[in-house]
Amino acid sequence: KVAMAMMGDAVVAAVVDDVVDARDVEDVEDIFRRGRAFGGGAFDAREDDGEGEGGDDAVVVVRGRAARPAVVGVRRGDAREEEEEEEEVEEVQPDDEFEGTYAGGGAGATTTPGRAKIFIHTFGCSHNHSDSEFMAGQLKEYGYELVKDAEAADGWLVNTCTVKNPSQSAMNTVIERGLGKDKAIVVAGCVPQGDRGAKELKDVSLLGITQIDRVVEAMERTLAGDTVRMLEKKALPTLDLPKVRRNEFVEILPLSTGCLGACTYCKTKHARGDLGSYEISALVARVEQAMSEGVSEIWLSSEDTGAYGIDLGTDVAALFRAITAVLPTDGSVMLRLGMTNPPYILAHLDAVAEAMRHPAVYAWMHIPVQAGSNRVLDAMKREYTVEEFKQVCDTLLEAVPGMSIATDIIAGFPGETDEDWKETMALIEHYKFAEVHISQFYPRPGTPAAKMERVPTQIVKARTRELTAFFESYQPHESLVGKTERVWVSDIASDGTSLVAHTKNYTQILLPGGEDERARLMGRSAMVKIYESSRWSCKAEVLELVQRDPTVARVKLSVISSEEEAVAIREKLTKGKRVRIKKPAVAEVVEGCTTCGSETPCSSTATSASRYVTLESALFVGVCVGVIGLAYAKLSRRT
Repeated sequence: KVAMAMMGDAVVAAVVDDVVDARDVEDVEDIFRRGRAFGGGAFDAREDDGEGEGGDDAVVVVRGRAARPAVVGVRRGDAREEEEEEEEVEEVQPDDEFEGTYAGGGAGATTTPGRAKIFIHTFGCSHNHSDSEFMAGQLKEYGYELVKDAEAADGWLVNTCTVKNPSQSAMNTVIERGLGKDKAIVVAGCVPQGDRGAKELKDVSLLGITQIDRVVEAMERTLAGDTVRMLEKKALPTLDLPKVRRNEFVEILPLSTGCLGACTYCKTKHARGDLGSYEISALVARVEQAMSEGVSEIWLSSEDTGAYGIDLGTDVAALFRAITAVLPTDGSVMLRLGMTNPPYILAHLDAVAEAMRHPAVYAWMHIPVQAGSNRVLDAMKREYTVEEFKQVCDTLLEAVPGMSIATDIIAGFPGETDEDWKETMALIEHYKFAEVHISQFYPRPGTPAAKMERVPTQIVKARTRELTAFFESYQPHESLVGKTERVWVSDIASDGTSLVAHTKNYTQILLPGGEDERARLMGRSAMVKIYESSRWSCKAEVLELVQRDPTVARVKLSVISSEEEAVAIREKLTKGKRVRIKKPAVAEVVEGCTTCGSETPCSSTATSASRYVTLESALFVGVCVGVIGLAYAKLSRRT
């Protein structure tokens, strides 16, 4: 609201994303105080090959940042030369130990490693917030103190989003502010991974999206005065890392990273790359761990939930069956499904519908359409038609009682005509979605759409105003007034007092707050009576708490595709795409005796050294012995 009030028509948003916090609003205010209006041009357009600068496990370190204080007990280089000169870099292996202390931080006091104060700021989606929670857990476990006061912190960890220009503009402001206060800054997330050469990132340490399990090392070296680059793509970090949740009652569970799409406007693809999914067993284990730690909601997070598992030879239907099988059906823990694009969910509509009918799953899904014109969708390379999007919506709305769908619209995509926009308006008018995220088109550097001819700004503004006016003209929640509903309480409202709860179809309900009510209701389920509705939420009074019932039996989903059908679906979805299917290791079946080499098994079970000795290994050992002998002889002659 602050952003819209200050920016007028520059940005129109029908829904403020639930992952934006108060600090993001402060950044918006700061940007405008400095006269930095949101818009394009934050970074130069440059292509990224997705590869890191060092070896598979190397850290590139820019040595001797003059702005940081000196380090005792750590070898350092010279101060930074003029900007025109090439930086001196060295590769440092991740197991190199840090020794000594550093003098620095906000107060300039000498601090031992792992004892500094760290401030964490996160931009973007729930996946980014999950990454920040994992990084916060590691920093805290190592001994760092996590603080909410940026001024009091020695080091700043900034987790970034590259979806839109405003996010990167806000990031730039945060970096400038931190450098101006001589803070040690580590920038993580999609921006450094997708645009590592940007001039705004020159004087800060960078941490790639698959390197979050090395955040302690990155922060330690940055506090010591070095500028590190940890951007190598590697295997996904494990899900058993320590975690500090932003909301103690909500577990954000990343299903995968990357996607199978190639949208012409998307910069996130440059950062997160192709689809890489976690094993179902690892995800289920994380769900069980989170429930044991007292969470009441689990949010599945992914760039495209519907594509989950294709790279593993499985699918989202199998994932839903596995997770819901361990959820209690008394409503003590609720599951929220993640965002999904239409192409990949089309093949699993029956399984998705059954999952949302489960008593422990919210009947809500985020399905971005982006445009109501097939011509525009084709220019975006969205890989589906308006008719297919409607099929997804119609099927789910019919199969899941009371289901709610959220969607996204990009206004003013290059080449969008008045007729195209009329088709988009007609689509929204037909469904009257409870949530519509409206965004102007932002040309992201390095994307194909950035090179396309843009729609005039005044036309884009007029279209966003038109859609926003229609969206605010209907009241999707007024039918709930006077009804008694079950809700799940999980958060504190922006007023700092009211409690935030959600119905089964994820309608937001505001409840009376205060310390007593917070202690009684947070993380619990209750029956409430709704007495007022607005465009964004409803207000209700609490009737009674719903007691947990651990004796309630688990509910198993029954929609199970045959293996042949599942394989056919995966082949159809991945046709013409680069997908690396991970195949399970199969033990080699060897007939006969592996010890002596006979064609029939021997009765002896003793292990023989001959089983492991080959000609190549013998030659290698001989060479090594010879080299060692020559070195020893040479050393003896010198002495």
